[in-house]
Parts: sequence; structure tokens; C-alpha cells
Amino acid sequence: MSLILPIIAVLIGLSIAYFLKANSTSVKLLLSFSGAFLLSITVFEFIPEVYGDYHKTIGVFTMLGILLQIFLEFLSRGAEHGHLHHHEDTQKFPVLLFMSLCIHSLLEGYPLHENDHLLWGVVIHKIPIAIIIASFLIHSQLSKGKVILFLFTFALMTPIGSLINKYFSFLTEYEVYIEALVIGIFLHVSTTILFESSKNHQFNISKVLMIVLGVVVAYFL
Repeated sequence: MSLILPIIAVLIGLSIAYFLKANSTSVKLLLSFSGAFLLSITVFEFIPEVYGDYHKTIGVFTMLGILLQIFLEFLSRGAEHGHLHHHEDTQKFPVLLFMSLCIHSLLEGYPLHENDHLLWGVVIHKIPIAIIIASFLIHSQLSKGKVILFLFTFALMTPIGSLINKYFSFLTEYEVYIEALVIGIFLHVSTTILFESSKNHQFNISKVLMIVLGVVVAYFL
């Protein structure tokens, strides 16, 4: 599940971007739902699992995760939470965007093989992000080969993160700290989606309903 579903999420996002050409409003609503869902799963389940007896130390690594995500978004221009704009004259392979998304996806995959609810949170989050990234790449002047390389590698990074957790047993000693980093990443990405995905930072009833729905679904999942 943790190996296949993230790849399927990227393929769904690519298909929507290529065949359905979803409008920005529907993508933003889906993004709001996914942000609320991911934040709720993190707060309801992931944080209580990780904190345990390490409160202060885990807090430090959670803050480091937030700072790491801020740095990654500096490289990616905010693609992880939907802030990516089309540039028709894009001809060079977006190396910084690629590196940032790969690191983000690798880390988010690390805790997934042990947490099915968190897996669904990441998968739901990945679909609108994949739509935005695929739309950006499709509208660029990159060759089809480069677009496929980008999306294929992006799709694989989350399952690779899960495999690293599963098979690199020496990381078990540091697992709680790695997961605290991931908590920080999730907190930053999901809250940024909720507060910055609307035009002029204004909430509308559709967005509010999607956020509430995301929280409710996460709670009863």
C-alpha cells in the first residue's frame, strides 16, 4: 500500500492535468481539503505517536522540520503547497524544484509503511500537488522525456522513503527524530495550504466547508 498508493496519486494528478484540465478553483478546493486532512491526521495520530517521553527533544526536531521545509520551499517556490506558476518560456530542467520535491517526498514517505491513516493523508495531499506540478511541466517547453523523468522520479521518492524505513534497520535508533522532522514538514505545509491558498488570503464558504470536511473525515477515518 505505502509503495503503490503514492505512485497512483501522482498518476491521478497527471491524468487530471493532462486530460481533464481542472480549473484553478477546483484544484484549490481539493488542496484545501487535502491540507485540512493532512493536518488533522498529523495532530490526531502522528504527533501523539511520536512524542512519547521525548517531549522537548522531539519539539526541537519538529521545529527543525519546519525550518527544513521553509528552506525547501525557497528552492521550489512553494510547489509543496500549490504555489507554482506557469512560465511558457521554461526550457531548462527545473533542478532546484526537482531536488526540493524529491527531498520532501522522500522524507514524507519515511513513516508511511507503519501508519495507514497517515498514508491516506499523504496520498490525498499528493493528488492536487501532482496536478499543479504536472500542469506546470506540461505548459513549459521541456521535452516530454524530461517531463516524464521529473514526474516518474517524483512519484518514486515517497515509496523509496518507506523502503528506507523498512530495510535500513540502523535508522531505527533515530526513527523518532526523523519522524519529528516529518511532523514539522507536515505542519508547515498543511497550515500554509489552509491560510495561503485563497486569493488575497480571504476565506470563502466553499473553502471553509472543504476544510471542515477534511477535519471530520480525518477524525472518523
